[in-house]
Amino acid sequence: MNLSFQKLFFAIATTFSLFAILILAKPILIPLSVALLISFILFPLAKKFETWKINRIIAAFLSIFSVILIIAGVFYFFSTQLINMSKEFTDFKDKIISAFAEVTVYVNNNVSFVEDLKRDELLNQMKEWFNNSTGFLIKKTVNSSATFIAGLLAAVVFIFLFLIYRDGLTHAFLAFSPKDKRNRVFKMFKSVQHVGQKYLFGMVILTAIIGLANSLGLLIIGIDNPFLFGFLGAVLAIIPYIGAVMGALLPVIYAFVSYDSIWMPVAVVILFYFVQLVTDNFLSPKIVGSSLKLNALTAILSLFIGAAVWGIAGMILFLPFAAILKVVCEEFEELKPIALIMGEHNKKESDGNNPISVWWKKIKKRFSK
Repeated sequence: MNLSFQKLFFAIATTFSLFAILILAKPILIPLSVALLISFILFPLAKKFETWKINRIIAAFLSIFSVILIIAGVFYFFSTQLINMSKEFTDFKDKIISAFAEVTVYVNNNVSFVEDLKRDELLNQMKEWFNNSTGFLIKKTVNSSATFIAGLLAAVVFIFLFLIYRDGLTHAFLAFSPKDKRNRVFKMFKSVQHVGQKYLFGMVILTAIIGLANSLGLLIIGIDNPFLFGFLGAVLAIIPYIGAVMGALLPVIYAFVSYDSIWMPVAVVILFYFVQLVTDNFLSPKIVGSSLKLNALTAILSLFIGAAVWGIAGMILFLPFAAILKVVCEEFEELKPIALIMGEHNKKESDGNNPISVWWKKIKKRFSK
């Protein structure tokens, strides 16, 4: 096999250039990416409005306005619980600091990292550090909120423009391809739109189911503000693999600090673990996995690359983009090996013989009967 150093150099240079563009143009590309994915899910709604003899501009506006109303209703539903949490924040902060100080002193007494470490001194130092860092945290939060609002407004504008000019944009991209292959390229665009649409629909349904299950479980356990913690965990679960841990961490800490019984945080851990077990082995493959069809290696790489390039936004966006990239690679003979690497074709059949999979197969068989 002959190795062309020229082609290797161009491939490496192209990769570095692509990452440089993604990093440098992040303030523009993130709203564009969000707008592109949301426009996929709003496209059927806009088409429905247009079938009712509504102007395309008005149909796009009504589609976006419908989503804004839904989001506003969700925020209004959780506003009372957010207000209650903000009132309890000072007491919650003191309990966390006190619990952390006690754990630190206990560990130091058994391991002896620092000599003569006293609880009161450590507690005062932690409170002083927290008070000094509050101003910095508030400033950073304000700056982040301003950037988020600006990006959100830009995304809304881009969604509106995508829905209006979708035909012109499609024809413009088709013009780059040869005439004899435009039908094939158009089918590829339809596949890309289908993957993005199914992914977003699936994630919305999955988030609603997980949030409702978490909230009902926390309500039964007796945790305050169960719907806030439940749906917060469901939203964070969008981030693959580590999102579920992040979503469970806050209610576990809250239960550990706010209640005297050790069984409260243990029950929360069991609840989130069971919900995640059901989601990963039953719900997610049926609702979302059928549209993505990515193996675990591709999902983890997408997670880390997205975090390195765009932070939290990249962790969320790069997974559907990886699925879209797989669809594009399947349409070109030269890129089909990449699609095979990203897909589940190389997954062994024996993977379905682990105890959890066998257990779920038995349960699904009973339900099907």
